[in-house]
Amino acid sequence: MTDPAQVLLRGGTVVGADGAERADVLVADGRIVAVGTDLDVPTDVATIDCGERLVLPGFVDAHSHGGSLVFDDAVQTALLRQGVTTIVTGQDGVGPAPGDGGYADRYFAAIDGPHPRYDGGGVGALLATYDGTTPVNVATLVPAGTVRHEVIGDDDRPATPTELEAMRALVRRGLAEGATGLATGLDYVPGLYADTAELAALCTEVAAADGLYVSHMRGGYEGNARAGLDEIADIVRASGVRAHVSHLHAPVELAVAALAELAAAGAPMSFDAYPYSRGCTILSMLLLPAELARPSTDDLAHALADDAGRHRVRGAVLARVLGRADLGTDWADQITLSHVPAAEFHALQGRTLAEAAAATGTDPVDLALDVLVDSALQVTVVMRVPRPRTADELTRLFRLPGHTAGSDGIFVGTHPHPRAYGTFARYLQEYAVPGRLGWSETVRHLSTTSVERYRLGDRGVVRAGAIADLAVVDPDAVTAGSSYAEPMRLAEGIDDVLVAGVPVLADGALTHATPGAGLRRDGSGTGGR
Repeated sequence: MTDPAQVLLRGGTVVGADGAERADVLVADGRIVAVGTDLDVPTDVATIDCGERLVLPGFVDAHSHGGSLVFDDAVQTALLRQGVTTIVTGQDGVGPAPGDGGYADRYFAAIDGPHPRYDGGGVGALLATYDGTTPVNVATLVPAGTVRHEVIGDDDRPATPTELEAMRALVRRGLAEGATGLATGLDYVPGLYADTAELAALCTEVAAADGLYVSHMRGGYEGNARAGLDEIADIVRASGVRAHVSHLHAPVELAVAALAELAAAGAPMSFDAYPYSRGCTILSMLLLPAELARPSTDDLAHALADDAGRHRVRGAVLARVLGRADLGTDWADQITLSHVPAAEFHALQGRTLAEAAAATGTDPVDLALDVLVDSALQVTVVMRVPRPRTADELTRLFRLPGHTAGSDGIFVGTHPHPRAYGTFARYLQEYAVPGRLGWSETVRHLSTTSVERYRLGDRGVVRAGAIADLAVVDPDAVTAGSSYAEPMRLAEGIDDVLVAGVPVLADGALTHATPGAGLRRDGSGTGGR
């Protein structure tokens, strides 16, 4: 009878920072015991024959929106078939904790989905919902927008000194309970109302705990990336915090030059990015003035109550979309409806706004406004850009030492962005090749660097003593099955995955073991283990 606490990965090629070697990997009690040939292996050990496959550290999705849906078998399968063993949540300044989760459910339901096991208690209680209940690990950031909402609401005004101290206290508590840092979403309500001084004050708490400041920058990316990066640099200089840029989606020349200049000036930043050119967001943030995009309000419906009001809102929408460098004059052809919960418009998912408007005999702006009202603003869209970045351009970005892989994956809806189901497989398929990243460099970007930046413990490497989060990859078969036309197809080529030494994916299927944990940022960084 085999010992379930021991596993031998036999005959694979172990990939590390310095190269690759044919070796066996022996795992016991959640950790890697030995790596090499001619290992002293117990006779009752369970064996995975790795054959011509690669043994890699499990991947870290440094920007995930799967924290509320990770209990779902389909989401677990989508992650594990890409080799993802840890996700980092609380992104874009919105998340369940602190508070009772209601704000996140109302505002980001179309992005994160509702959390089924959290109804309050703070970051510690949230992380506890993942201990031994999922096959993957979940880390979280303190979401600054949720913090502001808890103290100030959604008002467009600066925090008073008393309110700022209350927000700092919530950030301190979240960090003490294990959050890996602080996340902002400076295009979302109410995060966009926080000024630089407020953010620097909150980041002083983050710096004191050696956490990471993770920012969805202010004012968009394509046309305003430098201004957003400069604001983060100001926060770094004022607080001493370590900084990270969320989903850096900017012209590559600008991004490479700006990051190098800021690092030389004393404000180095890491960042996450995904190997796709299209983006995805909530339609209300993209189209509406902030005062009409507040969650759980009837502000938009009231504004559209008469012809004069609709005329004013239409003008505001057109001014916003025509002023965005990442859309262009044919903006309605650039936006595809991804998730539309309103029953009347549900069949429009997967169509562009222009196509949907033609099919319904209306105008794209009027259709968008009607869809938003009937869906209580809970609509997500996928956006094309006028000039997609090429694979060679993305390679320049991905090779920067501060790059980490983050899918920004959204699992809500019937026509999501394919990045949720394909980001990590696409990295392996298209970038772990000669002339681009190669396997060792890919491992660093998809696993090791994220572990180091987020303080995720002794994982992200294949060596004796490390936590045994491992993925076995067939380099000739790994493929991202998802596409814009079929966004929910599963990746191929990763059939065996271990988390904390326990097989969670075997022969491409879930084992239904749940060794995952809520990863706490603590002195050892080992999270729930």
